[in-house]
Amino acid sequence: MSQSDKSAQTFESGLEGSQSEVAKFDEPARSPLKSLQHALHVNPALIPLIILVLSVAGFGIILGGRFFSPFSLTLILQQVSIVGIVAVAQTLVILTKGIDLSVGAIMVLSSVVMGQFTFRYGLPPEIAILCGFAVGALCGLVNGVLVAIVRLPPFIVTLGMWQIVLASNFLYSRNETIRAQDIESNAPLLQFFGESIRAGGAVLTYGVIAMIVLAALFSYILNNTAWGRHVYAVGDDADAAQLAGVRVKRTLISVYVLSGLICALAGWVLIGRIGSVSPTAGQFTNIESITAVVIGGISLFGGRGSIVGALFGALIVGVFGLGLRLMGTDPQWTFLLIGVLIIGAVALDQWIRRISA
Repeated sequence: MSQSDKSAQTFESGLEGSQSEVAKFDEPARSPLKSLQHALHVNPALIPLIILVLSVAGFGIILGGRFFSPFSLTLILQQVSIVGIVAVAQTLVILTKGIDLSVGAIMVLSSVVMGQFTFRYGLPPEIAILCGFAVGALCGLVNGVLVAIVRLPPFIVTLGMWQIVLASNFLYSRNETIRAQDIESNAPLLQFFGESIRAGGAVLTYGVIAMIVLAALFSYILNNTAWGRHVYAVGDDADAAQLAGVRVKRTLISVYVLSGLICALAGWVLIGRIGSVSPTAGQFTNIESITAVVIGGISLFGGRGSIVGALFGALIVGVFGLGLRLMGTDPQWTFLLIGVLIIGAVALDQWIRRISA
């Protein structure tokens, strides 16, 4: 190698070294606050998990064995099973930067169809349950088509669907309740998710198991499948996702159809939970599901959050509800504290989103 080649090589290596030093020098050191902000941005379920652990520990210290008993802890799971299932459906929609105000009405209508098709028309319970799922999927399909193809705002579409489904529910059922005794005698399959498994003082219903399995299933789907990545991409930036080859309309429609199917499952669980088929049951589930999702760290602006976080959000509401009841406080304190948590969660989401701005 000639002297000039050696000199050029030395110059290039020195230049590379100086560039790497400049790069290291230019990289700003993260403050503890920025590190926390980044950690919460990467793991949005971390905040609801911390709140859940602190609330359980706090009520456990105040109430002692009354709260920490196996029965009390599993009672929380029973109470949030329906909201937890519907929160999975709501999460899928909100991840696409939408919102579904009709989830509660679809759930109740599906349960009414299951009951009425069994007792009014004499269909086998298995067929009636499938008809309930079909009704839920159809409502979701209508929502999806209006949002994805007609391009109407999700809030307006699902608000209108909520009113339509709610009215259809009362008109079709004639505001009649099918009694628990009649279901138990003639169609016990409708009450399947109300059956329980007892282990010591703990009581787990099949509805709780369904909620956990459903959350685990969709958590896996969102994190490990192409469809899940498309859902996040659509919520993050639908136009960019379209340019990247994502079929945005098909993804949106599939999300709303799945939401309808999950609500139908919640309707079946609802029958098991209350024992009867009532057109007036679960009227506030839409608000409760949104509450769970927001407290669970799912961004209302789409593209960020997880099913696990929504489940934590539902559990937080359940813990506060049971804990305050055991303390003998006015029930209004539950609504007050949950309202504070909702506003705090949205404010925290805004702060966390600045890292990606």
